[in-house]
Amino acid sequence: MSQQPAGSDDVVDLAVIGAGINGLAIARDAATRGLHVVVVDRADVGSGTSSTSSRLIHGGLKYLERYDFNLVRESIRERHLLFRNAPHLVRDYPMLIPSYAGDSRPGPLIRLGLAAFDVLSAGRRKGRSRSVPLRTVARRWPTLSRRGLRGASLFRDAQVPWAERLCVELLLDARRLGARVLTHTTVTGLVVENDRVVGIRAEDNTSGARTEIRAAITVNAAGPWIDRILDGQVASRRLNGGTKGSHIIVDAFPGAPDTCIFFEAAADHRPIFVLPWEGRYMLGSTDLTYEDDLDEVVTSDEEIDYLLAETNRIFPSAGLTPGDVLYSVAGVRPLPYTAGVSDNAKISRGHTVHSHAPAHPGLFTVIGGKLTTHRALAEDVTDAVLRVLGRTRRRCLTRSRAFPGADTADWPTFSADFMRSSPLTPAQSRRLLDVYGVRARRVLELAETDDTLAEVVDEETGALAAEVVLAVREEGAVTLGDILLRRTLIGLGPDMGLKAAAACADIAVRHLGWDEGRARAEVAGYEAELRRFRPRVLDTPVRTGSSDRRTS
Repeated sequence: MSQQPAGSDDVVDLAVIGAGINGLAIARDAATRGLHVVVVDRADVGSGTSSTSSRLIHGGLKYLERYDFNLVRESIRERHLLFRNAPHLVRDYPMLIPSYAGDSRPGPLIRLGLAAFDVLSAGRRKGRSRSVPLRTVARRWPTLSRRGLRGASLFRDAQVPWAERLCVELLLDARRLGARVLTHTTVTGLVVENDRVVGIRAEDNTSGARTEIRAAITVNAAGPWIDRILDGQVASRRLNGGTKGSHIIVDAFPGAPDTCIFFEAAADHRPIFVLPWEGRYMLGSTDLTYEDDLDEVVTSDEEIDYLLAETNRIFPSAGLTPGDVLYSVAGVRPLPYTAGVSDNAKISRGHTVHSHAPAHPGLFTVIGGKLTTHRALAEDVTDAVLRVLGRTRRRCLTRSRAFPGADTADWPTFSADFMRSSPLTPAQSRRLLDVYGVRARRVLELAETDDTLAEVVDEETGALAAEVVLAVREEGAVTLGDILLRRTLIGLGPDMGLKAAAACADIAVRHLGWDEGRARAEVAGYEAELRRFRPRVLDTPVRTGSSDRRTS
């Protein structure tokens, strides 16, 4: 458990189930407005859907074809705010959109959509979209397939390479504001009295200690697991209809572009990305109806073949095979249940704050939501909670509140000063800034307290032992997986941190009070956690859900 649980005689204003990006954002927003908040999650912060996205901060271009202008405007606004409030984590990300004969979205339609997008995002863009002449495509992207190429456009969006760190910084800020976040703690039930939900029951996954957290309002923000939380507890229709999305990670391949390519798959006309990502490439994603176990979501062989075939088609020199896949990432989007849908792309990507009153007052469930709009979702939830509590509505502060890693008056100046003064190599210094922002100085401070904390624990990234200690002491990490996959990000390298795992566990023995038995168990547990990624280094066999199906 990352913090001590609330006692049974405590009554908080708000209990939030789920420490994904939405649950954490709700805690942060509510805490800025004076509410006493507790968040509970059975795993780590951001360890579910939040860490399985395409790592894009979408302006919402794709939603224009569904005429969802409100979602587009909201996405553009939230992207703009993230550029300002988290400049160390969110960066400008140009995309080339080629148009081929046979595409369901012809070039003129794409250009019309881009023009409309530019109008909607006036004043909130890094640059306008523009058409790219074929001769320029041939010179600038010479390995892109020319077969049937009709034109191309350049579009500017945003990327968050480390979505995990967005979640960690929301955790840090929520805790700084007084919220309690209990990770590795399973919600075992809702507390219901006379049909009113008055809190939750929870159990520490490690110690087995049980607690009851009584709350004026409970918010179910468990993403695709929302129906599981409600099942057998309160009467409710099915709310979640999430679809499975998978990505595969590969090294740079022959002809790999240095710009994101956003194109239409020949097999099913689904938009596909070839995403440059921290020296490697992310290919994705799929969009499959998924009815199997939410705890066993794994990329299938069919999905891998599909993504490789489409990438090889668009880049004929790539020659990618399944053996080139370093690992894969699969998750279920928390979309609203929509009966009889024939095309998953038509399911809304917006969010709804669903009240269970009058049948079960005191309970809200968050349906939908996406990485880009987590802050807006949280504002909506807190507004709804304040109305039910009868509190005077307090102004939302998160629109202008910097993330902890951007807590400086001038980020560019801080970044330049850090690069000049850091005793580390330029690559190490740049990585610390990209991962921790201004808190990179805290890493160096820890490293200066003990020579062993200045040691490099991972040759691939140049990460320092001090980061392992920081992850546990200050960033809420509990397990080795928390440290490697969602704090230091060592685990997102080519071998998923397996070479560094034992060294990091040893640091925990020397500095964090782990004994040798726990260290061995943590390394074994980490390897088990990695199997859902099917990492090449483990040669993991696939477990394919029989109910995966493509509907578009």
